[in-house]
Amino acid sequence: MTAIMGFGNPVRSDDGVGCYVIDQLRPVFDGTPGVGLFDMGTSAFEVLFKLKGYTRIRIVDAVVNTGETPGTLYKLPAEAIEAAIQEDPMVFLHSLKWDQALSYARKILGDTYPDDIQVYLIAVDDTRLEIGLSEAVRQAGEQVAHVLTKDLEAFHALP
Repeated sequence: MTAIMGFGNPVRSDDGVGCYVIDQLRPVFDGTPGVGLFDMGTSAFEVLFKLKGYTRIRIVDAVVNTGETPGTLYKLPAEAIEAAIQEDPMVFLHSLKWDQALSYARKILGDTYPDDIQVYLIAVDDTRLEIGLSEAVRQAGEQVAHVLTKDLEAFHALP
């Protein structure tokens, strides 16, 4: 089973790219057995308790202050993901980020915490109170949605 989690705030411009990717995947994979699509923008902690039983987690989030052009895509290596997990992260319920979510998921899931986790980050510099993504970040979000579509089709042997 694969959980795809899109992080961000959709009313903070490019910060909402993770939610955008989930919206792009819904028409194809919503209701597909073994695939869970989770918008982490508004109900992050509720979603963490729903991860039990998933053997793979895919995360999409925005990243600011990288110094790179908006829309630059990063895929974190496994050791960077593991290094980001904290023992007891202090979070505010409306600003949960991907690494904090994984820290909590590890505690909640215990021995069933998946080994197969991938994180896709998209560089952004516009997080103003505004609905909609910049063109560069929208294109990067579509690129991640394409990569995840191919990943899901291959893993779940979908046509």
